[in-house]
Amino acid sequence: MVRRILAAVILVPLALALAALAVANRAAVTVSFDPFNPASPAYTLSTPLYRLALVLLVAGVIVGGVAAWLRQGKWRRAARRFEAEAHAARAEAETLRARLDAAEARPPVVPMTLRPPAA
Repeated sequence: MVRRILAAVILVPLALALAALAVANRAAVTVSFDPFNPASPAYTLSTPLYRLALVLLVAGVIVGGVAAWLRQGKWRRAARRFEAEAHAARAEAETLRARLDAAEARPPVVPMTLRPPAA
């Protein structure tokens, strides 16, 4: 419940700020993708400034997430290895428990004693 309230306290003002940004920056801007010919670029894109800002923000979040995911690869690999080792150890423990239970269920072996022949 506290988590939902905290999320609402953070997300509602953030949504209002984004809506205000979109309303205040409706003017179109021209983005050029040709760094070699600024006078007459080969490809340009005309879009509202708020849309450009939101697209760049989303792209930054995606690139950051991918970079974090790639950096954590060694930890995920180690976790998989440890999980496999734990699974093997559990299976071995079960096998040993079953063998112990089977050994305890058998009647005990009484050692034979040899008596000297009666004279």
